[in-house]
Amino acid sequence: MEKMEHKTVSVNGIDMHIAELGQGPTILFIHGFPELWYTWRHQMVYMASHGYRAVAPDLRGFGDTTGAPVNDPSKFTMLHLVGDVVALIEAVAGPGEEKVFVVGHDWGAVVAWNFAMYRPDKIKALVTLSVVYTPRNPKVKPVDGLRAVYGDDYYICRIQEPGEVEAEFSKIGTKRVLKHFLTYRNPGPLYLPKGKAFGDDDNDPIVLPSWLTEEDVDFYSNKYEQTGFTGGFNYYRALNESWELSAPWTKDQIKVPVKFIVGDLDLTYNAPGTKDYIHKGGLKKVVPLLKEVIVLKDVAHFIHEEKPDEINKHIHGFFHQLSTGFSCCTL
Repeated sequence: MEKMEHKTVSVNGIDMHIAELGQGPTILFIHGFPELWYTWRHQMVYMASHGYRAVAPDLRGFGDTTGAPVNDPSKFTMLHLVGDVVALIEAVAGPGEEKVFVVGHDWGAVVAWNFAMYRPDKIKALVTLSVVYTPRNPKVKPVDGLRAVYGDDYYICRIQEPGEVEAEFSKIGTKRVLKHFLTYRNPGPLYLPKGKAFGDDDNDPIVLPSWLTEEDVDFYSNKYEQTGFTGGFNYYRALNESWELSAPWTKDQIKVPVKFIVGDLDLTYNAPGTKDYIHKGGLKKVVPLLKEVIVLKDVAHFIHEEKPDEINKHIHGFFHQLSTGFSCCTL
């Protein structure tokens, strides 16, 4: 970690902070919410030690990345987010390196899936964690569909009103909010009822799991104290606008080699219909180059932090196998 290099790169109208480690083929690690580049620390060290160059940005609206108008959710559509990633690759890729490996978790997985759809020419192979690719439904806007299934207290629905949840989180305290998110292990949906938030007494202690230290939470907390949560919330607030803009890609497929990994306690894996979609051929139809699906037992949403050794081996094994194949064939 002490050898990690940090720099700021001007891309797509913003100043993007990145962490970088190692030499070799580039792997771009894309974080989710409420994460930062730091969520990939275990993977970066491991992959750098195995001959790769690991690059992890703070995405638009997060951490030390600046320049995005956080008061305007319309500047956080999927086209903006993928545009940032494409520009970043062009800025940091090595000589002659037209394609990179990509790993994404949570919102980072959503960005990675869409990146693979919009610009497959930029990706050698993709590993996505926790959030499966869901094809665009041309008949239902995402937030409307979620509201119909889960109701108004579902966290994505609650986040839609600018400033409302931010005010509630301010009363709870940034560090406690982050502890709630990072330790969430309920395989059911996350609700944030008005005035009740996470539904516990603010004086009740939150016990951290063995894989998450107070120092880890402090790192996140210090950054979110500076930036607030609005930047991350804007990803949810732009969902319907992203849906509108993505109409040209309706019924398109993901056409890069993919490995998908999820924990069996992950709330996303336990969403209605998701298991059948993954295991009964639905995912394979829209991701024809899907090579493998891994379900880790007794693991929740933050899979790469909870089980870093296993995730590291899965990522390395997949990319190494495909790297040796690239010398003799085109994937």
